[in-house]
Amino acid sequence: MKQLSVCVIVLCLFTLNVFAQQSKTNQTKTKAKPKSKSSVLKTNEDKMSYLSGYDLGLKVTSNVKTNNFPLRVSAFVVGIQEALDGKENQLSPEEIQQCVEIFQKMNPQSSDEQKLHALAGKYKKEGEEFLAVNAKKDSVKTTASGLQYKILREGTGKAPAETSTVTVHYRGRLTDGVVFDESYARGEPTTFQLNQVIKGWTEGLQLMKEGAKFEFYIPNNLAYGERPVGQLIPPGSMLIFEVELIAVK
Repeated sequence: MKQLSVCVIVLCLFTLNVFAQQSKTNQTKTKAKPKSKSSVLKTNEDKMSYLSGYDLGLKVTSNVKTNNFPLRVSAFVVGIQEALDGKENQLSPEEIQQCVEIFQKMNPQSSDEQKLHALAGKYKKEGEEFLAVNAKKDSVKTTASGLQYKILREGTGKAPAETSTVTVHYRGRLTDGVVFDESYARGEPTTFQLNQVIKGWTEGLQLMKEGAKFEFYIPNNLAYGERPVGQLIPPGSMLIFEVELIAVK
């Protein structure tokens, strides 16, 4: 049999740590009668392998119970053995797809994830189309990362570094004009460390100086990616921010 992969070794180490913690906890409880050990658990390697398999079994058992999955243990063991031996999957692509579809019907969460992914693809495409048109405007500049910006007002003060703390006024909206967040409406600016926000902000604000006002067009990969944020930002969204840099510390 081929050597276990690095992932399996890491799993072993993690499992050992978990069971070590459990062992410390159990020391405070009444000792039960010692259990008889399997004859295969002779060396440390045997025990580590056993813990890895036991942990995997617990995870599979949880999955079976959660999804009411009709597990056939004999086929399951064959699958594990052949994967460890580096053999090819016995199922055809059509059979695999059929199994996936059956599982998705049994597992609504998986179906919801697919819908979310499809929705992210829709908004990502819309954002890409917007940016392609926007990039052709004379007033818009594009950086190497794909971030686009327009200078509404130049600044004359200090420029921030990635680790600077900045105070800004801003308004964020989607391509359809929906405003999802703004400091102007709250009546006061906001302060934060520049390397603790989305990548588009971290990069974009370093192009500004105190007193400047820019408009940023941020691709989804420099914003929130494929995850939705709150009720107003769909997954995969490209974001537009009007930002006024007030102070840099």
